[in-house]
Parts: sequence; structure tokens; C-alpha cells
Amino acid sequence: MMGILSSSIARKVAMALSGLFLVFFLAQHFTINFTSVIAPDTFNSWSHFMGTNILVQFILQPILIFGVVFHFVMGFILEIRNRNARAISYKKFHGSANSTWASRNMIISGLVILAFLGLHFYDFWIPEMVHKYIESHPEDATRYYAETVHKFESPVRVGIYVLAFILLIFHLWHGFSSAFQSVGFNNKYSKALRGFTQVYAVAIPLGFIFIALYHHFNQLPH
Repeated sequence: MMGILSSSIARKVAMALSGLFLVFFLAQHFTINFTSVIAPDTFNSWSHFMGTNILVQFILQPILIFGVVFHFVMGFILEIRNRNARAISYKKFHGSANSTWASRNMIISGLVILAFLGLHFYDFWIPEMVHKYIESHPEDATRYYAETVHKFESPVRVGIYVLAFILLIFHLWHGFSSAFQSVGFNNKYSKALRGFTQVYAVAIPLGFIFIALYHHFNQLPH
């Protein structure tokens, strides 16, 4: 596989395809999480399905984890190679005049998002694995909503979530549209597609922020 990814173009395409896969997952994840605000019973039902379905647990979930690791590792490799290959010195490269903040700092936003994913795994995925496979608790299809809401009780944790999703806006703003360019999508629909990617880049992270803030403030004494 490393031989296939030895060229710069192949690495960019692989990076783009893994990013598009994660964007699709992000929308699916948001859809399920948003039901915790409008329909807790539906949230419990969908979460129970995702947490017990064999296809999801033993095929899709490993693919997702691999996709996350692959995307960020490939991003770091591309960033290092781009810096080493840049012929023009930093003194002559006026970054702010030639590119956006988001495009110049993808590695920074990516690192923060990666750290956030570590927290997210610690908050949700690891306890779920312990609950099901180590402590071997009997399945309770109604437990997911209460457990999720409890995670947003701490203002510090909510603040970390909000910061991570703000940086995700910048990461998606540049990365989502660039992914289509990397796979060669350049036609009369490109402008409309770029508009869609920018709306997505803002709307989905803001939706996650709303969920976190809603559950946090809904628990405060009235």
C-alpha cells in the first residue's frame, strides 16, 4: 500500500477520499445526536441499534477507526513533505496574501480535532466497550440518553467540545472543498458544490455546539 501512496498525487487523493468518508460519517453522527434534543426515545433506539448491530460494531466501526487514523497520519505526512519541498523561503512567502488562515493552519486545527477525538473516545467509546465487553452488563436500550446528557454536565468539558467544533469549522471550510479538487471534480457544478461545502462546514459543527450547550444548560437549576 505504501508503494501505491508513494507519489504526491496518490497521497492527496487518498487524503481526500478518507476525508470525504469522514465527512459522511460526521453527518450521520450529527443526525443521531440531534435526536437527543428533539426525541430522546428515538436517540435511545438509534443508539441501541448502532451499539448492538454486528455489521456496525465489527465491520463499519473498525473501518471508521482506520479512516480516522489514516486521514490524520496522511495529513501529517503531506504537511511535512510540503514544508520540506517548498522552494520559496518564508520571508518571500506572504501567507496571508496568498491563502486563507484555514488553509495555512490545517495541521493546527487537525491536531486539536485529533485531541478532541481522543477525549470523545474516552467519554463515549471506551466506556461503551467496557460496559458491553468487560463488565458484561445486560443490554438496556434506554440508557443512552441519560449517559449522553450526563457527559455535558461539566462546563469545562463543554468548553473543550465547543472549541474543538469551532476549529472543525475552519478545518472543513478548506478541507471539504479541497477534497473534491484533489479527486479531479472540476466542472460547471464546482461553484455550487463549493457553496454546499461551506454551508456544511459551518452548519454541522454549529449543530454539535448547540447539542452540547443545550444539554449543559438544560441541567442547570432553574
